[in-house]
Amino acid sequence: MHKEIEDILKRAKREIEKAKDSKTLDALRVKFLGRKGEITLAFKKLSSLSEEERPQIGRLLNKAKKEIDSLLKEKGKSFSPSERSLYKDGLGWLKGVVDPSLPGRRKIIGKLHPITKVMGEICSVFQSMGFSIAQGPEVEEDFYNFEALNIPPNHPARDMQDTFYIDDKILLRTHTSPIQIRTMKAQKPPIRIIAPGKVYRCDSDVTHTPMFHQVEGLMVDKNVSFSQLKGTLTQFVHKIFDAQTKVRFRPSYFPFTEPSAEVDIQCVNCRGKGCRVCSYTGWLEVLGAGMVHPAVFRNVGYDPEEVTGFAFGLGVERIAMLKYSIDDIRLFYDNDIRFLDQF
Repeated sequence: MHKEIEDILKRAKREIEKAKDSKTLDALRVKFLGRKGEITLAFKKLSSLSEEERPQIGRLLNKAKKEIDSLLKEKGKSFSPSERSLYKDGLGWLKGVVDPSLPGRRKIIGKLHPITKVMGEICSVFQSMGFSIAQGPEVEEDFYNFEALNIPPNHPARDMQDTFYIDDKILLRTHTSPIQIRTMKAQKPPIRIIAPGKVYRCDSDVTHTPMFHQVEGLMVDKNVSFSQLKGTLTQFVHKIFDAQTKVRFRPSYFPFTEPSAEVDIQCVNCRGKGCRVCSYTGWLEVLGAGMVHPAVFRNVGYDPEEVTGFAFGLGVERIAMLKYSIDDIRLFYDNDIRFLDQF
């Protein structure tokens, strides 16, 4: 190793002395001191030496490295400013004429997508109320997506879903309600879950996309009441928006709940005074909910005389649009960094 180090140092001195420009000098720096340079490769051989040889050879290599580095700096000073590579004061090897006082390039730090951010906030609110998260497949069976939810073949409610069918029995789920069915078939009450995830429908405009996100919830136990549903969703609205946001429940229809309700919140833009966002009504629809239909309980093997429950579902994009005053859902999926950088 002694002779090898001496040979490397001699060649380095000879070639550095002959260098005529900064480009050549930079190539020599890489050749001798780069990540795959001769000195670097020599350092890697230390592990193969005996414990007695290793310290001595290590000192020789460090000395050779410093000497070559010093030779490169001195040689660089001999070039004219237009040919000089700045290799001094610990700044590294900067080609050409460089102004070290200029500010560096700003590092772009990644941020959570607004949908991911709002999804996380929604799940955190419900988890704080004792709900656990359940997952299920996005490619679903017709039974779980429709039939078990009291939507038999030819039921008009199927037309509301605009479903992507793979074949007669397999489809892309149109809501995350199938997870509720799978959970009830797999375990007995009490149940308190939320089912977040992607869902798919044949729809696309400023307020709809073919793929979007939902969070649905289910609570099943003895003596679960509509007042518990109202309290849960009111608490959710106050946590996601603020405690001053008013909530109202309007009678509605869903085949898998009875009674059913649409849940509105006071317009977050005008605070109920009426504006373009709320069509001058002062209210905005945010989710649907209701008491689980007895037919759904029978489909999963529960006795509707023994247990009751409530279910609800909300669109994550809808909540995000209201929370951040966004008027076009397609902005979430355009991947425009100017838009995403605001979050």
